Amino acid sequence: MARAGTAVVTGGAGFIGSHMVDVLLADHRVVVIDDLSTGSADNVADQADLEVVDIADAAALDAVIDKAQPSSIFHLGAQSMVTVSVSDPARDCRVNVVGTLNVLEAATRHRAPTVFTSTGGALYGNEAPRPTPESHHPAPVSPYGASKWAAEAYVQTWANATGLRHTVCRLANVYGPRQSPHGEAGVVSIISNLLGQGRPPTLYGQGRASRDYVHVFDVARALERARGAGGVFNVSTGRETEVIEIYELLSRASGAGLEPRLAPLRPGELERSCMDPGHAQRTLGWRAEIALEAGLPDTYRELVVQFSRES
Repeated sequence: MARAGTAVVTGGAGFIGSHMVDVLLADHRVVVIDDLSTGSADNVADQADLEVVDIADAAALDAVIDKAQPSSIFHLGAQSMVTVSVSDPARDCRVNVVGTLNVLEAATRHRAPTVFTSTGGALYGNEAPRPTPESHHPAPVSPYGASKWAAEAYVQTWANATGLRHTVCRLANVYGPRQSPHGEAGVVSIISNLLGQGRPPTLYGQGRASRDYVHVFDVARALERARGAGGVFNVSTGRETEVIEIYELLSRASGAGLEPRLAPLRPGELERSCMDPGHAQRTLGWRAEIALEAGLPDTYRELVVQFSRES
């Protein structure tokens, strides 16, 4: 099969980005851009080219993208931890806003439509109707949500100014293989890691905080479908699930039988989130296919193998 040009994936050594790379390699040359601050070179398929670059460094980023001559860009590189954004909002802004601007400027030079991964829950806020449609006015509760909203404005402004069909995908709470248990973002991975060690996890929000959990395989399919579509799409299931339910499904898969600890939410964390995927279903022909009841046990088993290799 003839390859459809070169795709650049920022953050391609990370959890979601590396799965995006795997999907694109079927018919593209893929160049990964990642500073490896949270991603791992081990996540990157051998067939892809890895360039260790900080997206906030415009000169270094330009050099790599100009050499790659991309036909499309998937921009997943980000500072993605809410608590880090609270403690260091300037760094969060530098990576998520300035880094996105740098990517868009490079995309303009190469006429490369860009798919930008934003957030849903952290953007819509606690008072949003559930499931939340894309039309709901954002009300972020953390600097992370604010930086993603600002970056979205640049994406849409650059699309209007250049005629390129840049697309924003607002991701729900993504889980699956390769997710790191370090930091606070990957609750499924964190709980799985602790259960695998025979240690009780802490459930924030007293176990009642809710999210819309979507499998990374489904997310990668959605991002591929979104290339060149233009506009804003929720990538979600439309199903609101409390963290205590996630724990119970993972606990059954582990057989650990441990009692979790309950604690209040941390600063900047969202109480509830559930996003309406109807626009992506109607326009992209995409819907999430992996249900939690199947996806969580499979993910637990894969993560346990992953953690044993890393230890």
